Amino acid sequence: MSTEDITDERAGILLVDDMEDNLIALEAVLRSLNEPLVRARSGEEAMKALLRRRFAVVLLDVRMPGMDGFETASNIKRLDQTKDVPIIFLTGADDDSGYAFRGYATGAADYLTKPFDPWVLRAKVTVFLDLYRKNQQLELLLAQEQLHFGEMSARVAELEEVLDAGDGEHDERAALATARERLGELRRLVESNRRGRSG
Repeated sequence: MSTEDITDERAGILLVDDMEDNLIALEAVLRSLNEPLVRARSGEEAMKALLRRRFAVVLLDVRMPGMDGFETASNIKRLDQTKDVPIIFLTGADDDSGYAFRGYATGAADYLTKPFDPWVLRAKVTVFLDLYRKNQQLELLLAQEQLHFGEMSARVAELEEVLDAGDGEHDERAALATARERLGELRRLVESNRRGRSG
């Protein structure tokens, strides 16, 4: 992934519920966050969506026909591409009290009971959006570091070539002057890299 890909991609929020009314309610609560809201009506649809793009968080209904929330969460956590995506389980108030424990056991980051408080849901999702953005910034910094390291490695290789050439038939004084020039470029690059990390 290029640094452009990292910075351009907005944090998506995946809403997984088989009930249309629940999806509409979630969208109404989260629309003000101004991030892409992606719907999935089943665990299978959720997995397809997760393989197509990156998400900051998944809001996952526990009780769905076919692949339920727990099985969906297990599949999400099993794939390298999706295992770090946080999951907030959503379940009805009358559901089995053991659901919360089971949800955390399958890798859920949080658990909310319906009907949920819109402010609480928005606050929890905002935390994961912030975390996603910080992780993207870190990825960007690491990509830039790798780019600088690649440039420095290339300069070092050039410098070694010049020094090797100076050992042979070429004019040693000219080779030494070129080596000093390249070494100065390398020092400037290292200094620029150091300033970029501290700034």
